[in-house]
Amino acid sequence: MALEGKRILVTRPAELAGGLAARIREAGGEPVLYPAIEIREPADPAAARALLARAGEFELAVFVSPSAVRMAFALHAGPWPRRVAAVGEGTRRALEERGFDGVIAPAGRADSEALLALPEMARWQSVLLVRGTGGRELIGETLAARGAKVEIAECYRRVRPVAPPPAGRLDAICANSGEALENLAALLGTERLKQAVVFVPHPRVAARAAALGLPPSVLAGPGDAEMLAQLVAYFGGAK
Repeated sequence: MALEGKRILVTRPAELAGGLAARIREAGGEPVLYPAIEIREPADPAAARALLARAGEFELAVFVSPSAVRMAFALHAGPWPRRVAAVGEGTRRALEERGFDGVIAPAGRADSEALLALPEMARWQSVLLVRGTGGRELIGETLAARGAKVEIAECYRRVRPVAPPPAGRLDAICANSGEALENLAALLGTERLKQAVVFVPHPRVAARAAALGLPPSVLAGPGDAEMLAQLVAYFGGAK
C-alpha cells in the first residue's frame, strides 16, 4: 500500500481530523493525531449570541470554515438567512448537513478570493459574516465596498494546544493553515519539522512554511481527498 510504514501528522482540530485520518489508514499509513489548533468558545459568547439572535434579519450569512458552522449552531438554533455562503467545500457540506440548500461556494479552491469572485456574491444589502476571533478582513471589507452592511459574529477562538508533542518519527505533516504551522514550529521546533515532508492546502500556507525556514512544501488541496491524493502520489513514487 502506498502509505505503508509512513507516520503522518494530522493537525486539524480534533473534531475535524477523523476523515483524513481514516483515509490515511485505508492507504496503509499511520495517522498521528495532534491538533495544532484548538477551537474554543469566544471570550464573550453572550455578544455572539446576541448578534446571532438577529441572524434572520440578514439577506446572506457567510461562514468561513466548518468550525464557524459548528460553533455558530452551538450558540444559535435559528432562524438563519434564506441564503448562505461558504468559503470552501468542507464548509458547504457542513451547512448542507444542517439542511441548507443552494449554498454559495467556490468549486476547487477554498479561499476568500474564490468566494468573492463568484457572480452570486456581487451585490447584497446586508451580510452576517460568521468567523473566529481575528479572522481575515478581506470578505467583510470587500462586501462593504460593494455596498453591503456587514456585521461580524465571532463565534469561536483559536488557541495553541498544551498537549505534549507526539513522540517518534514523522514522515509527513498535513498543515491546514499558516497559524497551525506557526503553532507546530513553537511546539515541535522547526528542526523537527524539517525532517518531515510538509503538505499544505493553499499557496498562502506554503508561503508561511517558507517564511519559517522549512523546505518547499507539497501543495495539495482544500479537502481530505486532495490531501490524501498528494500523500499517495509522493510516497508512492510519483514525486
